[in-house]
Amino acid sequence: MDQLTKYYKWLNHPNLDETLRNELKEVAENEREIEARFYKDLEFGTGGLRGIIGAGTNRMNIYTVRKATKGLALYMHKNIRWDKLPSVVIAYDSRRMSREFAVEAAKVLADNGIKAFVFKELMPTPVLSFAVRELEATAGIVITASHNPPEYNGYKVYWSDGGQITDNIANAITQEIAKVVDELAVTAMDYDEAVLRGLIVFPGDELVKKYISYVKTLSLQPELIKDRGQEITIVYSPLHGTGNKPVTRILREMGFRNVHVVPEQECPNGNFPTVKYPNPEEHAAFELSIKLGEKIDADILLATDPDADRVGVAVKDDAGKYRVITGNQLGALFLEYILSQRQNQGLLPPNGTVIKTIVTSEIGRSIAAAYGIETIDTLTGFKYIGEKIKEFKEKGERQFLFGYEESYGYLIGDEVRDKDAVQACLLAAEMALYYKTKGLTLYEQLQRIFRKYGFYREDLLSLNLEGKEGQERIVKVMEDFRKGYILTIAGKGIVAVEDYLNQRRSYLLEGREELISLPKSNVLKYILEDASWLCIRPSGTEPKLKIYFGVCGGSEVEANDKLLQLKNYMIDIMNQGSADRLQGNCLRLNAAM
Repeated sequence: MDQLTKYYKWLNHPNLDETLRNELKEVAENEREIEARFYKDLEFGTGGLRGIIGAGTNRMNIYTVRKATKGLALYMHKNIRWDKLPSVVIAYDSRRMSREFAVEAAKVLADNGIKAFVFKELMPTPVLSFAVRELEATAGIVITASHNPPEYNGYKVYWSDGGQITDNIANAITQEIAKVVDELAVTAMDYDEAVLRGLIVFPGDELVKKYISYVKTLSLQPELIKDRGQEITIVYSPLHGTGNKPVTRILREMGFRNVHVVPEQECPNGNFPTVKYPNPEEHAAFELSIKLGEKIDADILLATDPDADRVGVAVKDDAGKYRVITGNQLGALFLEYILSQRQNQGLLPPNGTVIKTIVTSEIGRSIAAAYGIETIDTLTGFKYIGEKIKEFKEKGERQFLFGYEESYGYLIGDEVRDKDAVQACLLAAEMALYYKTKGLTLYEQLQRIFRKYGFYREDLLSLNLEGKEGQERIVKVMEDFRKGYILTIAGKGIVAVEDYLNQRRSYLLEGREELISLPKSNVLKYILEDASWLCIRPSGTEPKLKIYFGVCGGSEVEANDKLLQLKNYMIDIMNQGSADRLQGNCLRLNAAM
């Protein structure tokens, strides 16, 4: 069925939501817009759905949500034991239509004989992860598009271990979704009937209390906070999302007396009126926090994204100006603090393990090694960290100590199986207090870490390529990189190439290959002779091509110079187009950007 046929099928459907029908009428003369909405179905990736809210098969709406949920229900019926009624916990954030999508998912589950625990109010993603385990549910759903712009929403699926579904389950659910031929025909039980029959129920406040109590146990210096928590001043922003209640609650109940919430960003608002992107990775998201911090002389600024799984931190530098530290830098601070405190307290296990992703800074490996702790790499995406934690628990051979990724995702305790900004906010505030009692700011402690382990620097090029044409460009670039034959990058020899799609690591100078044991993924990573590296991959959740960079130098100046050379080199390649000659080695890039 071509896109125009799909368009008229939707437009003329007798039971179509009238808001969506009117939206389709408005684009009747816009062929390009019709194509964008109907040229494909919104894809169910390894984490679920994510897309622009609106009418069409390639948009987030009640019909695409129903279709995905029907596919999930079909998978559950085929693959779980029915010794008890299967159940799914559903949480949602502050985005437009989040509550409505959550209810639609619950109604479809109820129609398929599956119980849905639906939170009465918006709830952070990590609480959902905790709740799936606590309620012994079969699965979980979070309606969120994380840190995407306001026009987006999404649908993430979790499994019984509390982690996001990984590749095998996601692929199987995708196959079931494909069997749902007509998204407009998916049935859903009446809401009131589902509630009356006990197929839609609402978790009580006791569940959130248990989560808060658990997070409190992760503190490494609870007595210090209790005795001296008034000595630091904290500014916090939920960026109009779900974090305000749990973050401020945990901080104040632990003993931090001076917690100030950015008033303009305190209330949930799916339009995110004070920021272009509700993303703590973006320095612009801290503008109001910095303004308040300067007014009250705050020691640390914290900001969480809409579903409160990511946290960003800003601290004063040597000049007294607030500086937003990177996700890799915050991870280094966390890791050094956790390992040093556990060592001092005699709580550092011999089988302790740190987990990071392949695009996360190598400084973490250096820090862990200094404490005799092994670091394990996973593919990009916290679901793979959650998968490793599950493996640790089942085999009992390793003890999880810390998991993190460069994109501001951190996990300290393993009762949650996804990144958790609530526990990260607690630990960040605790670190700020601890180092202040030692006469240090977090920025000064970061510099001490660099002097001890090396000046590591990282960066990211994120190329936005939307629509059908953009997706075709992304595919072409990855194909051309994979076919290209490169021996040097930015004047540095390539030691190894890691192709995660073909699961091969090639050592160019040695002329040998070895298998990569991680799951297949469309990722290429190049390791250079000076230990610098770059990694290129399509985003799994956004229409973007991402290029990651990592370097290490003996000084800040040297590291910055290395990073700039590497980044500029790749920018030039992206801009040059096809059949370029690079240092005598052929690299074909037919998709100029």
